[in-house]
Order: sequence, then C-alpha cells, then structure tokens
Amino acid sequence: MPEPPVPPPAPPADPGAAPEPVLVLGAGPVGQTAALLLARWGVPVTVVDARPERAAAGSKAIVQQRDVLDVWATLGADAVAEEGLTWDTARTFYRDRELFSVRLRDRGASPLPPFVNLSQSRTERILDERMAAAGLAVRWNHEVTAIDQDASGVRVRCAAPSGDVELRGSYALACLGPHGRVAREAVGADFGGASFDDRFLICDIRADLPGWERERRFYFDPRWNPGRQILIHPCPDSVFRIDWQVPPDFDLEREEAQGGLDRRIRQIIGDRPYEIVWHSVYRFHTRVADPMGAGRVLLAGDCAHLVAPFGARGLNSGVHDAENAAWKLAFALKGWADPRLVETYAAERLAAARDNAEITGATMRFLVPRTPREHAHRLSVLESAAADPRAASRVDSGRLFEAFYYTESALTTPCASRPFPGRPPRGEPPVPCPGVLVPDVPLSLAGRPEITRLRTLAREGVTVLASSARGARAARAAAQRATPAPVSALVLAEADPTGALAAALDARSGEVWLLRPDAHIAAVCDEDDTAAVTAAVETCLGGAAPVPGRVRQPGEEQDGGVLPASG
Repeated sequence: MPEPPVPPPAPPADPGAAPEPVLVLGAGPVGQTAALLLARWGVPVTVVDARPERAAAGSKAIVQQRDVLDVWATLGADAVAEEGLTWDTARTFYRDRELFSVRLRDRGASPLPPFVNLSQSRTERILDERMAAAGLAVRWNHEVTAIDQDASGVRVRCAAPSGDVELRGSYALACLGPHGRVAREAVGADFGGASFDDRFLICDIRADLPGWERERRFYFDPRWNPGRQILIHPCPDSVFRIDWQVPPDFDLEREEAQGGLDRRIRQIIGDRPYEIVWHSVYRFHTRVADPMGAGRVLLAGDCAHLVAPFGARGLNSGVHDAENAAWKLAFALKGWADPRLVETYAAERLAAARDNAEITGATMRFLVPRTPREHAHRLSVLESAAADPRAASRVDSGRLFEAFYYTESALTTPCASRPFPGRPPRGEPPVPCPGVLVPDVPLSLAGRPEITRLRTLAREGVTVLASSARGARAARAAAQRATPAPVSALVLAEADPTGALAAALDARSGEVWLLRPDAHIAAVCDEDDTAAVTAAVETCLGGAAPVPGRVRQPGEEQDGGVLPASG
C-alpha cells in the first residue's frame, strides 16, 4: 500500500492566531493554494465551492512555471513537477520555417524544471491530497450569493442544498473564477477590458509524435490553418494539446459531423493513429478587476483577471495572487505586521494583473489583427523575420510567464547600487535587485534537514542574507526590532559553500539582502547601517508593528541568532 501523504511543513503555531477563519471562496487551483498556504501559516481556513464535487474535464490550464512549482513544492505538492511533462524550449514557426527558439534559463540552481505541462484536473487532485493531509475540507454545493463586511470581519451567504448558510470570517479571499460577479460587486470593482472575435478550438489528442515530446510549438499561418495560428503543447501519457485559431462563426458540432475536425488533426499528425481525449471552443478576453480588493475582501485568480493563454499567465499569476494574499493575511492576523499590510495586496497584484494584460493584449493584437494596418504590420514582421533572424525579436507568439517584479511597490526599498535594469529578453531571468524574486539555490543547514532550498527557508518569515557572521547577527537584530515575526539570518558562504547563491546575486562584501516571506527581494542594505535594515523591514511589512515579544528561532541559542550551515 502507498505510504500516507506527509502533511505540509508549518512554522510554529502562534497562540495569537485569529479565531475566525479566512473564507476562501472557490476550490480551484488558486483557492486550493491559498488555503494550503494559510494553513501552513497556522491560520484557520474555511473553503467553499458552488460545484457538487471535483470535476475532471479536459486539460484546461496545463502550463505550470518553475516559480509556481516552487510554491507548490513548499506545500508538499512536488508531484505536480514530478508528474508533469518537462519542457524547456519554445519554438516559433512562420508557415514551414522556424523563426526562432527560446531556451529558458535559471539564474540560480533550482531543482525544478522551467515549465511542466500537466492537466488542471490532475493538478487539482494533487492539491486536494495536500489539503486532506493538512486537515482542510471543501464545503461543496455552497454557492456564494452575497458578501458583506464590517470593521471586524466578513459575512458570506451561500445557497446550499439544505438551505441558506451564513459564514463568518476574518477576511474573504474570492477565487470564484470569471463568473465571480458577487465578489467583484462586494469590492466595487470594474471588470473592464476587451474580448476577441476570433475563437480558439482546443483539442487534446493522444498520439505518438516523435520529436515533439519536449517542445512548445507555435505556428503562424501554417498550411494546416492558413491565415491563422496553431499552438501545440505536449502533455503526459502521449497527449498533445492543440489550439487552433478559428473564425468567429466556427461550429464545433458541425465540424465534427462533416469530418472537419479529423481533417484538421490529420493535417498536423498525418496518418498516425490518434484518440480525442477532450475538446472545446473558447473566446478569449483581457479583463482586470479594479480594485482587486477592498477592506476585508480580496479577489484572486480569474475572479480578478482574465488573459489569453498565450504565455501561460492565467493560472500561474493566480497562484502568485494566492501567495501574496496568504502571507499578508497571516502576518496581519498574527500581529506580526500592521493590518494595513493587507491593503497592499490589491496594489501589488493589480500592478501584476495590468502587466499581464498589457503583455497578452499585445500578443493577441499580433495574433488577431483587427485593422488593415495591423494585418500589414504583422505580415511585414513575419516576412522580415523569415528573411533575417535578427528581426525575430519583433515576432510576438506570447511572452512566457515570469514572476512579477515589485520594483515600484510601496513595500520595496530601492537600492541605488542595485537598480532594476528593466524586463530581460525572452527566456532570460531578471537581474536580482529589490522587487525581484530571489534566485533559488540549494542550502545545507545544521539541524534543519527539511530545508534544502533558499526559498523554502524564506517562506518561514523574514530572511536576511549577509556576507559575514557579524553582518548577519546585526541584520537579524535590526529586523527583530521591526517585527515579532520569525526572522532567519544566513551567512552566504556558510549556508552555500559552493558559492551558487553569491554568484546568482552577484553579492558584494558588506551587503545585506532582505527577503520577504514570498521570497521577493525587499531591500539591499549596508550591513553597517542597521537602522536602514530596520526601516526596510518595516517598509516591506507595510509599516511598523508592535513587538511585544520575540519568537525564538531555530539555531538562535546555538549561534546568536544566525542559522548555522551543516557539515
């Protein structure tokens, strides 16, 4: 028999945890992630969903990026990365000519792949297993009909088979998907944006396609779909997801009845045998809810933003919504930060949603030009790239998901010697600086065998990295003056004797790097300026919080507060 699942790791429980749960509305991958992260912080959670049960239908959101796999691995859901089909190359073609390929680099040394493809239904089942291990259950058949709030909490009314149910919570995190109007109305959010006339036929087939198993392939104007696009993704078990751009009047039932769907598939795979696993037709939208939260109600995932799938920025961004919300709710509820910290969720994730909308909107305008001028521009770009590889950078087949850069956030302390150089080229990781997700590397800490990676440690609280033991001790003490939250301190050379982390950061002597609980870099300070470290911690936590007492940290009694390396 298989061994029982191991519960996700959790920081030490805090007796000051809020007695009322956070209400997570919706049990898709974003809601599941939020619930697991909150439970990991020791925050009580209630999860509801309108559906009668989990439904497994089709691939849906299949592309999971490394920084999202990283969040799930922290929760014990390593199976998503292990079961997913790994790919690291994205190829783009114009008709039958390859224009360029992008290989995806990692600035650190993460054990996780850059991308995996796994059906959304399987991802949900894996996260369900983690929820069961954490003692979390979903209240199915609970349709949210109203959300009200006051200064002390929220009330959510649900329609259930047994009658109306009213739930009380400290906050509500709405992960209700695109139809979550009740939540958007509760925060007064506009859900403006655009819809695209062309539709997309999505079909999962099982077939043997040698050489295509590890690549994302994007075709402009192929002979199989003249004038439009095709995107092909490999999935586990010899399944391939094919997206055809089709006209606005496309009729799937008629296409099947007349043999058109079989002809479409045969034009791509030839005479090979195949099996249709699932198919559907979608229209894509670009919409952003503004605001993404008000008071004690926050919006996340598709409830807050809709984007076209070219670039895999939907589910991946939603998971980062969940993490951003979870650590801020936990810190506010535990008294580790001023409650105003929660207000910064809406600002940071709205900026991320707008960035995704801008990127995917530009992609869709290139894929589905609406005017003669846009058509002419696209043709000119594609013909130029076919003739001259140097013109390939102008071709937009979808910029793949990357963690948002909080460089302009009110929680980020700028560093004159570490300015943000701007968005990197396709496939390249960003230069580490305040606001950017820290590169991940292996760690080896004495007495902490469960900590094998930097980001796992960072997700326990506030983390400081220093080049010397003196700097680490001073920075830790300075951080603890700002918050009673867990604070870890590492000496770079001791925690990572290989030098991978120092190299990834391009670390300099005398620097202290401050990491937020979501592993984003909050500040880079001079180790001798402890007042600046304290101020940076206060800034990244939304303002100063009272410090009634300190939580003793692992290794503190051994080495004055600096986590020792093993070996």
